[in-house]
Amino acid sequence: MNLFFEESGDFKAGVVLSQQGEAYQVELPTGKRSKVKAKDVLLQFTAPTPQDLLDEAKQIAQGMELDFLWEVAGQEEFGFAELGAEYFGHAPQPVEAAGLLLSLHTAPIYFYKKGKGRYKAAPEASLRAAQAGIEKKRQQALVQAGYVDQLKAGQLPEVMKPLALQLLFKPDKNSLEYKALEAACNELQTSPQRLMLAVGGIASPKQLHLSKFLLEFFPKGAGFPKIAIPAVADLPLAQVQAFSIDDVTTTEIDDALSVQTLADGNVRIGIHIAAPGLGIKRGDPLDAIARARMSTVYMPGDKITMLPDELVEAFTLAEGKSCPALSLYATLNPADWSLISTETKAELVPISANLRHNTLDELVTEENLANDAGDYPHKADIAVLWKWIQVLEQGRMAKREGFGLRPEQNNRVDFNFYVEDDVVTIARRKRGAPLDKIVAELMIFANSSWGKLMSDHGVPGIYRAQGGGSGGWAAKMQVRMVTHAAPHQGLGVDQYAWSTSPLRRYTDLVNQWQILACVEGGVAAPLVAPFKPRDADLFAIVSGFDAAYSGYGDFQSNMERYWCLRWLGQEQARQVEAAVLKDEILRLAEIPLVIKLPGMQQLARGTQVKLDIIRWDEVDLTVEARLLEVSAPPPGVDGQQLDEPDEEEEMAAELDAAMDMPHESTEAELEAALESEPAAPAADDERATQESKPATE
Repeated sequence: MNLFFEESGDFKAGVVLSQQGEAYQVELPTGKRSKVKAKDVLLQFTAPTPQDLLDEAKQIAQGMELDFLWEVAGQEEFGFAELGAEYFGHAPQPVEAAGLLLSLHTAPIYFYKKGKGRYKAAPEASLRAAQAGIEKKRQQALVQAGYVDQLKAGQLPEVMKPLALQLLFKPDKNSLEYKALEAACNELQTSPQRLMLAVGGIASPKQLHLSKFLLEFFPKGAGFPKIAIPAVADLPLAQVQAFSIDDVTTTEIDDALSVQTLADGNVRIGIHIAAPGLGIKRGDPLDAIARARMSTVYMPGDKITMLPDELVEAFTLAEGKSCPALSLYATLNPADWSLISTETKAELVPISANLRHNTLDELVTEENLANDAGDYPHKADIAVLWKWIQVLEQGRMAKREGFGLRPEQNNRVDFNFYVEDDVVTIARRKRGAPLDKIVAELMIFANSSWGKLMSDHGVPGIYRAQGGGSGGWAAKMQVRMVTHAAPHQGLGVDQYAWSTSPLRRYTDLVNQWQILACVEGGVAAPLVAPFKPRDADLFAIVSGFDAAYSGYGDFQSNMERYWCLRWLGQEQARQVEAAVLKDEILRLAEIPLVIKLPGMQQLARGTQVKLDIIRWDEVDLTVEARLLEVSAPPPGVDGQQLDEPDEEEEMAAELDAAMDMPHESTEAELEAALESEPAAPAADDERATQESKPATE
């Protein structure tokens, strides 16, 4: 005896070997034996053989007309044998019954299963809807196949052109377009980004990186709505001739300086900061714009400003104008440059000049300052500032040593990026040049002084704090943002509140409001300040700023790396000099490009080597190179391993922020970042980045 039965949702047939009660021992055509319960048996037959029955049943099932079968079935529940008698016109033979069962089972849109061998015909409306759905899927499959063919032929389907960015970065994975892109990539063995570049969906790798960033951080676009320039109350006119010192590309000029010799022989130095806080008020539409962005976004050759251009123009410290400013005046004794007093006031400050590093750095050198040589604007003022900032620096270094840190190292190299018509120039600048130091020290002095002013008045602010923690070096030296005064050990100051870039950073604008409240409110400052002690909104600003600033910094790093790779092609640089940063990590000498050479021999930090650049990828931002030769041992130690660097990472970051200059990860920052990593980077394009990397202009 043979059985036709259902097992695990499939139909099978076999020869009965034995029976025990309600169970059969059955041998299948494959030779496998199976235990079958009587309730699962659908047919018992003696001929044909089980395999022949299955083969013939499949042929019968394929020849059945489902629409006719559905009409014959009616609307009542039925058993397969009952329907077989009506369909075949006689009691069905075993192969006919098995074929009918297979047909019913494989047509779920026509027949609903109600039990073992029992079915019910689908209602007509449900059947027609299911058929329409199947036809729709068939048509969609044809359309998708057409899209795939176009993509493989190097053409972007018209319907996919406005969806290019969404398909790459925020796709609907159920859409036809995404499925077509994925299928084409699989067949071509490429990535969606490369395929989209190949078919013209994205114009260039640069546009790819920029578009990804904009879609994430500026999904509604980077433009501004129309705004009204806020009026500023009448302010007294300062009796100074101030000047700024910035890079040639700077348009948001936040800070300027002035020097006066008083009648008693003392010197009065002014630090003047643009004051958009006098026009923008907490909660107004302009505040909403600034808070949504949190910071200006910088990249080589371009930027996305925090504030609209017309507002920046109204408050930037432009040459030839008297500009609203928050001024910090320091009265000094020139005999020893000791600080006598400080005063903060809001006023109109005449700006006599916007000096630029590009034209002055070669003139304003330590040697020229020592010899009173050279001819340049505000020469006497710069000489006075140079004398004082050396005292300020010595004081900070002493404070650093008091915190247990070594003095700051000023032998690092900065790199400025200039891009014009997609041609990049990467210029080296040694950090610690006199103009850099002047601006950096005075901004640190202002940020520290105004941080103390807020603290003394009981007004909360946004501070940068470093050190004083536990849990090892990394935890101890991590920079965090807090709303109360706390030491910044890396800078060597008792408190440090970002306040000198209110046109570029929202934290500085918030602090400017709080400082103005201290100036105008005096002892009542805690009551009149926009943000009161323990204001939950202030904590929300800190959290939002950290997230945005980190994302902006990562984007800037990616774009700087992209332009470094463009420089390699532009200069046809194949054999280049580099220095070992740590283990297998190196940085090129001419540009700030960091690469990893897996398997490289162990070399001391600072060892000079020559590399052969094999290839690079502007999409993945990867570089493949090989070591040609070891050129020279690290300087100063006769080839021995250099000492591990001290905690310079945040120091360098804060100096960049203070100077508001174009930023690139300097060697010390890269080394410190690599050193703080628990493991070496996993890929040859891993870039060292530091905590809270600033995205300054």
